[in-house]
Amino acid sequence: MIDVSVLYAGLETASKPHRYGKALEQLRVDPNHAHEVAKSARGRRPIVVWNVTRTCNLRCVHCYSDSEAKKYDGELSTDEGKALLTDLAAYKVPAVLFSGGEPLARRDLFELAAFAREQGLHVVLSTNGTLIDAKTAQRLRDVDFSYVGVSLDGMGAVNDRFRGVEGAFEAALAGIRALKAVGQKVGLRLTLTRATFQELDNLFALIERERIDRVCFYHLVPSGRGKGVLDLSVDESRRAIDTILAHTKRLANFASDRQASRRLACASEMGSPTDTEGEPDHIAEHRVEVLTVDNHCDGPYLYMKMLAEGDARADEVFSLLKWNGGALASSGVGIACVSWNGDVHPDQFWRHLKLGNVRERPFTQIWDDTSNPLLAALRDRKPHLTGRCATCRFVDACGGSLRVRADLMTGNTWAPDPGCYLTDAEIAG
Repeated sequence: MIDVSVLYAGLETASKPHRYGKALEQLRVDPNHAHEVAKSARGRRPIVVWNVTRTCNLRCVHCYSDSEAKKYDGELSTDEGKALLTDLAAYKVPAVLFSGGEPLARRDLFELAAFAREQGLHVVLSTNGTLIDAKTAQRLRDVDFSYVGVSLDGMGAVNDRFRGVEGAFEAALAGIRALKAVGQKVGLRLTLTRATFQELDNLFALIERERIDRVCFYHLVPSGRGKGVLDLSVDESRRAIDTILAHTKRLANFASDRQASRRLACASEMGSPTDTEGEPDHIAEHRVEVLTVDNHCDGPYLYMKMLAEGDARADEVFSLLKWNGGALASSGVGIACVSWNGDVHPDQFWRHLKLGNVRERPFTQIWDDTSNPLLAALRDRKPHLTGRCATCRFVDACGGSLRVRADLMTGNTWAPDPGCYLTDAEIAG
């Protein structure tokens, strides 16, 4: 995960201590939803994605869990779920992400989330948003979800085709508005494909119009039904990231300019009017957190762009990227997945690799057991990388990117990531 708003735009966010090791007292964030400072990237506990159900009311073309609107057998019971959460709390994981399928299709979701909060866990929700009305939004706010991520893959009919149900866009937008109305932090999640990346300008316009707090752009991983989706070409990937970077910088500069204008107006003895006069605080100070996910070469690409632009922060940003380590501290290290049936995986896309099952052993015992050769290799992956990933000058910042994509697309876990869009000249220096 690359925090574009932190690295490229210089913003401070609640997740920065976890990702880049900056002290909390240096950050202007809500301490109740801020992550602790990580002593080292590899020493972090994993964020756990828990697919609480496989059932979903939509049928998205890229669904990694191949979910449908039907009941699946074998889901963890409420008591089993609480046992899992108790174990995760004792292990001090930084957050639990409730996902699916569609997590709101599970009737005891709120009971489980409330129990997690009682254990001191940060809880995050990943949802398609179509089942969120005013009452549900208030319940999510009352449970104190740190963040609710709503999946959209374009505007209107583009999203509906991708999501497999007509009217999904309007239903998700209504859900977003319900969440905003009760003060719940909410964001968008979009998977970059040839069918969706041309919607980026429209999506950023929606973010500004609806005052959305956060947006995550996921590079496609061909898992589940995602195997049949058209991925971006190298040129399209670079164009997509350029667009994301440009909008991130523009939004950050806009927020900074508005805040400066308000300070100037407050300091003026004459009270001279400005373009922010009469504007509510939440409008003038609205900041958007922008992240890209599942392709760690975004970090080096961002760094090279900052160098080309003469940005004085470029060297500092490269140091943060190396501290984070990219994929060196991702799947099997800083991210874990527990499926609806209790199976544990290195991440949510690696469903063909089962590390164990929480019905048989606690998650903590499974996660700390490196007798599985692939899990052990993921914890020390640099010696196993081959080809251009092994010789890349950015390996300490990128870490060889997403191993599961290489595994799924080539059959070789340690082959170069097919999603890397950097040229041979760029990685050779």
